Amino acid sequence: MQRHLIAPRANWQQQAETYGFNFHTMYGEPYWDESRYYAFTLEQIERDLEDPTAEINQMCLEVVDKVVQDDALLRKFAIPEAHWEMIARSWRLKDPALYARLDLAYDGTSPAKLLENNADTPTSLYESAFFQWLWLDERLKDGTLADGSDQFNSIQEQLIARFAQLKQSWPPVPLHFACCQDTDEDRGTVQYLQDCAEEAGMQTLFTYIESIGLTPQGGFVDGDNRPMHAAFKLYPWEFMLREEFGDHIDKAQTRWLEPSWKSVLSNKALLPMLWKLFPNHPNLLPAYFADERHLASESRLVEKPIYSREGANVRILDGNQAIADSEGPYGEEGVIYQAFQDLPKFGDDYALIGSWLVGDEAAGISVREDHSLITQDLSRFVPHIILP
Repeated sequence: MQRHLIAPRANWQQQAETYGFNFHTMYGEPYWDESRYYAFTLEQIERDLEDPTAEINQMCLEVVDKVVQDDALLRKFAIPEAHWEMIARSWRLKDPALYARLDLAYDGTSPAKLLENNADTPTSLYESAFFQWLWLDERLKDGTLADGSDQFNSIQEQLIARFAQLKQSWPPVPLHFACCQDTDEDRGTVQYLQDCAEEAGMQTLFTYIESIGLTPQGGFVDGDNRPMHAAFKLYPWEFMLREEFGDHIDKAQTRWLEPSWKSVLSNKALLPMLWKLFPNHPNLLPAYFADERHLASESRLVEKPIYSREGANVRILDGNQAIADSEGPYGEEGVIYQAFQDLPKFGDDYALIGSWLVGDEAAGISVREDHSLITQDLSRFVPHIILP
């Protein structure tokens, strides 16, 4: 695993905007950063990232199977009791999932370690699936990269194939796509997924989350009063289950992507459960529920809210002393503790691997950099290659 510094393409901003990548720069800082790229060997990709991703995913699914059958565990996961049966039924019926991103600490030599599973609303998808592939193609053509350089990236191809599978198994109704207003990144991600679904032959519609309403019979409708029989939402289950409309989810008969059983996977309580079921697995870090912290032998721990996003409200502890922390609105449902794992550092930057799944198949990786030990929402996306 190497990082190489290069001159960016002269026209990349114009190209990004032409292709709808309108969040390439955020808050006045570059988000897409092609002044560098990461290089991996094929063995590193296949042995250290692709195979472990598939194995970790299967272990995570075993956790879901255990949790949905155990009231005490559902309570530890801070899932509202009113929705336990709906979530268990979603799992029993094998409601299909679309995609997920595992965040991994990996330095090129030691086994990759799971930091968390972004199983419900993972972003950085468009830039992972499409724009870094476009970058690779152009850098091969202009001679910046050696002939034969490749990329671990079949995300777009697998997404289209996954939507085609859903088209065969779901009723012939439009698939709604929804996200919150006033977020360019979420809108770009949803538009990209909508394009993939249409490429697979699905009929699609878009609505904002804030525009979704209810019929007198309790069904969901979009902002134009069209019924929502099936919907992809870039909106967390933990929000949905606690909001006013949450009481109507089960009765509304809308089929959701992601399905409600993903509320177990997108929950940091997953981490101590994995460690309980698969202790000392080479791709896992020791992790503990809050009432088990005394069992930790590690001097450095990471305190993570059961529900948090984009690195918010995370604290890195050395004993009882916080050596790094991040602000945010999360934490009221409780926290878990995970053994601290160094991220590889290149210059002033720490690198985090995002390993993508489509369905249950490993599909590609992304790399994000941050100046902080805690990778947050202002981290930068850096493309990668497989060395020839």
